[in-house]
Amino acid sequence: VQLVESGGGLVQPGGSLRLSCVASGFSFSSHYMRWYRQAPGKERELVATVSGDGATTNYAHSMEGRFTISRDNAKNTMYLRMNSLNAEDRAVYYCNGAHYWGQGTQVTVSS
Repeated sequence: VQLVESGGGLVQPGGSLRLSCVASGFSFSSHYMRWYRQAPGKERELVATVSGDGATTNYAHSMEGRFTISRDNAKNTMYLRMNSLNAEDRAVYYCNGAHYWGQGTQVTVSS
């Protein structure tokens, strides 16, 4: 099983990024998938969840309206579109599914 995130980087406040998570080694479409994040000195927190068919999504309160989680089961890939980024969004973002974790991708928001 492998989960590989990409798409992180440095963005200015108010900017946008799209993260990707490519999954392999398990039945991707059968599993809920989640994005988590961990800021420096803080515990890992749930960002968003998407059902196996992509029809149901849930978000942490502070991300709702700014972030959009989605998936493409044909590509075994999950996405996180992040808009209106601010300094509090700085963190390592992790992909989670089928009890496995990716290695994370760093998001830094700074002018």
